[in-house]
Amino acid sequence: MAQPKGVDWTVIILTCQYKDNVQVFQRELEVRQKREQIPAGTLLLAVEDPEMRVGSGGATLNALLVAAEHLSARAGFTGICVGVSPWTRGQHPRVPSAQVVTSDVLHSARILILHMGRDFPFDDCGRAFTCLPVENPQAPVEAVVCNLDCLLDTMSHRLGPGSPPGVWVCSTDMLLSVPPNPGISWDNFRGARVIALPGNPAYARNHGVYLTDSQGFVLDIYYQGTEAEIQRCARPDGRVPLVSGIAFFSVETAEHLLATHVSPPLDACTYMGLDSGARPVQLSLFFDILLCMARNVNREDFLVGQPPEMGQGDMDIGSYLRGARAELWKELRDQPLTMAYVPDGSYSYMTSSASEFLHSLTFPGAPRAQVVHSQVEEPQLLGAKSSVVSCLLEGPVQLGPGSVLQHCHLQGPVHIGTGCLVSGLDTAQCKALHGLDLYDLVLQGHHVRLHGTPSRVFTLVGRLDSWERQGTGTYLNMSWSEFFEKTGVRDWDLWDPDTPPAERCLLSARLFPVLHPLRALGPRDMLWMLDPQEDRGKALRAWRACWRLSWEQLQPCLDRAATLASRRDLFFRQALHKARHVLEARQDLSLCPLIRAAVREGCPGPLLATLDQVAAGAEDPGVAARALACVADVLGCMAEGQGGLRSGPAANPEWMQPFSYLECGDLAAGVQALAQERDKWLSRPALLVRAARHYEGAGQILIRQAVMSAQHFVSMEPVEPPAPGRWVVAECPARVDFSGGWSDTPPLAYELGGAVLGLAVRVDGRRPIGARARRIPEPELWLAVGPQQDKMTMKTVCRNLDDLQDYCQPHAPGALLKATFICAGIVHVGSKLSLREHSILAGAALAALQRAAGRVVGTEALIHAVLHLEQVLTTGGGWQDQVGGLVPGIKVGRSRAQLPLKVEVEEITVPEGFLRKLNDHLLLVYTGKTRLARNLLQDVLRSWYARLPAVVQNAHSLVRHTEECAKAFRQGSLPLLGQCLTTYWEQKKLMAPGCEPLAVRRMMDVLAPHVHGQSLAGAGGGGFLYLLTKEPQQKEALEAVLAKTEGLGNYSVHLVEVDTQGLSLQLLGSETST
Repeated sequence: MAQPKGVDWTVIILTCQYKDNVQVFQRELEVRQKREQIPAGTLLLAVEDPEMRVGSGGATLNALLVAAEHLSARAGFTGICVGVSPWTRGQHPRVPSAQVVTSDVLHSARILILHMGRDFPFDDCGRAFTCLPVENPQAPVEAVVCNLDCLLDTMSHRLGPGSPPGVWVCSTDMLLSVPPNPGISWDNFRGARVIALPGNPAYARNHGVYLTDSQGFVLDIYYQGTEAEIQRCARPDGRVPLVSGIAFFSVETAEHLLATHVSPPLDACTYMGLDSGARPVQLSLFFDILLCMARNVNREDFLVGQPPEMGQGDMDIGSYLRGARAELWKELRDQPLTMAYVPDGSYSYMTSSASEFLHSLTFPGAPRAQVVHSQVEEPQLLGAKSSVVSCLLEGPVQLGPGSVLQHCHLQGPVHIGTGCLVSGLDTAQCKALHGLDLYDLVLQGHHVRLHGTPSRVFTLVGRLDSWERQGTGTYLNMSWSEFFEKTGVRDWDLWDPDTPPAERCLLSARLFPVLHPLRALGPRDMLWMLDPQEDRGKALRAWRACWRLSWEQLQPCLDRAATLASRRDLFFRQALHKARHVLEARQDLSLCPLIRAAVREGCPGPLLATLDQVAAGAEDPGVAARALACVADVLGCMAEGQGGLRSGPAANPEWMQPFSYLECGDLAAGVQALAQERDKWLSRPALLVRAARHYEGAGQILIRQAVMSAQHFVSMEPVEPPAPGRWVVAECPARVDFSGGWSDTPPLAYELGGAVLGLAVRVDGRRPIGARARRIPEPELWLAVGPQQDKMTMKTVCRNLDDLQDYCQPHAPGALLKATFICAGIVHVGSKLSLREHSILAGAALAALQRAAGRVVGTEALIHAVLHLEQVLTTGGGWQDQVGGLVPGIKVGRSRAQLPLKVEVEEITVPEGFLRKLNDHLLLVYTGKTRLARNLLQDVLRSWYARLPAVVQNAHSLVRHTEECAKAFRQGSLPLLGQCLTTYWEQKKLMAPGCEPLAVRRMMDVLAPHVHGQSLAGAGGGGFLYLLTKEPQQKEALEAVLAKTEGLGNYSVHLVEVDTQGLSLQLLGSETST
């Protein structure tokens, strides 16, 4: 089922608790917009919470106010007011009536508020930016997938579609799974709605659950409810609807909520109230704002209740909170609250338990490690059920089952055992891991800023350690007393003497060195605790000499901008390794998403340098050509859709020097010269596009050199030449392709391997392609070209080599014949060749010319000679034409995925009498549209070199389908052959979008009821359409059908029959005409 269209958000807001990080997270939103994860017109806002502990409800109200402000500013207003009531708080000035803004700005808005929430012990950038071991192969831009990205996708493509304008609010502290079409109905919706996902009753004991009636109205919300309360919420399958961190407010309800921002004490939830001196208040979105809408909740119980977000130390503000709840009750009580339950989804809160976190990042049933956006030299050392995310692992790096590596560049030997999380280490620190065996540990490297100075800090905790304040507490998976005895650390090292025992916990322990008086810090400043007896107390003394902070003290010092920048740098470092490996290993993996990532995030330079290195050092011309094509893609991406079409000329004199190196086989010098010239063309889109064209031109040179290997299979036998003046006449049938076209086109022909099934055919009883040659006494070349022997429309005389220099210009007089003389070795000129003409005609001309010169060329040799003529001397084309026209009957041509390029032909035997039947059902229609295949060819080659997944899959399908088509011919089944034609035409359209003009589509639609199948010949785009009719001898009938159809142009219908002769040569007497 197709994924619903994404929500076109008006505003997306990301709330965060640290004001110093607002710009950091604003940039992260903008990066995602560049990656096309967020609509281009969406207003993006990162908003700090008014206070550190304002709660999810306060953060929602403040974010809604900020959104209304910005939408009002867009609408041309300068003040904020909801409805018609001015601010009522005494210290607020009244807003002049000319500046009053109503909440009408919300009426058509679709707003998404994402809450960052509190700190997370396993990721410095919070739960939202925790990276997950998943990839999105359909993403247009390659990037590590964070929890925020998954939630954006869920809200935009799964939960959001179909909802009316309003405000979605989503926490980022949970992992969600929602099916593509969750089946939520929005008919006659009003009020607010919560999204619930299923959980078992045991899990619900530590979470919130909804109690609803049969119509879906929420009756109550329980947090850590009793067993009886939880059972009341149970569904028929025994599961319960969990509070899953997502709610939706209709425009009406959002207006009511926004109205509270002027009412004390709720005004203190917003920056406006705090700027006016109001006392902060902490509100919960679910257990304050939404709870007051639940039908079974009464006012008295609601006013005295305490939300779970309010800690024990906050009891003194209970009366203040009651005032806030009273305002919420007054404003929101009449708004209905319903629940949408998604039974096929799942919810998992990201707790502070390392064991649970590791479990969420590993896949218990996975037979091997999950390696995502990482390059690993020795993957066999990664244990099952482990995961590696955005890492570069060089040498022997061993990872135990159930362990996780994130954002690390490690050089072995390193051994990380089971149950570990290691994050944020670079090569400078990984030496500290040599010789150690880590088990059940969390080792992290952090970027911090101490009094404005950037630094690195390393923390070490145990997998089983608790981050809660209550309980006995552990460190490094042992009790504090065991830890003190093992290491020599004392409690006064960690806590002040007046710290109450109940507050002596992992969060408050000054364990982590942040500054040493003499040297930089490293992981060893923590890892010594694993084996403290090794150095007789030296490490303990060094640890005591450091300035140390507790985990709580460390959080405000974390440099999240540096953390994200470091992660981005490491991602691109491993990406460069990936690009090199994909190219050198000839993998069918597209680098386009990586190219877009490098360009859009401002670092194309290192990628270009890597591609240059791969091209210059490649031993395989196919690898080098693909690397140059990737350079062209980088340049095209840098142009950002401006500067003109990618297809175009590539013969600017400034690029001739690099091209000459490539022509001479000096690949390294050619690539270096290309890069030097490239640097002059980076200043604006038009130059970038032109440079991209020349890189594609450079790739064509390498393709020609690869195809030149076909000369291995060209051989000739000397014979007595005909007498001067005696004509050698070559005649050939035309051809139609029934399957496999495009797979014969270099480089596909030798990188994928090609297979094309073709028929040699006579059109209206004639063999329409031919050439003739004779020797004359004058030292001249007399060339003539025309539709028939007695209708030569162009005549050319070449008396010296200068007359042949335009052989490389396709439209020059006699270009094909001039190139044929050169390719036959009769005339030698030194220059670049660039020609496209019909392969069968080239074969006929070559055969006639060689025989006139006293040489006989066999059919197999002639196929390869024409390949040399049309590929080495031009910019493209495949071998199917000459196989189809030079070899008689029905046959399959094949080339293997290797060089030298060799074409092998298998003639297909059909049942007796089937050829006659086929001739009665086969027709040819000239569509009246001139075939324009050149740009189609360039687009296909560009798509193949980019290894676009759809193109790669389709190319493999073309080859497989050829063998199925051959079976249909052997069976003699017209309906099966018709299916083959229909499938083939769909494959051609996938390979070359745009190959089906509207007029041709109209013609095919008209003919469809009368045919088993149909397809345009060759690359499509126009030219001839061939049909397999349901009834025999349908020429007149179909002419009548087409005559009744308007807008078809100058078409014509022709009889077709399979030719069983192929290329023929004969000697005629001398004639006086030329």
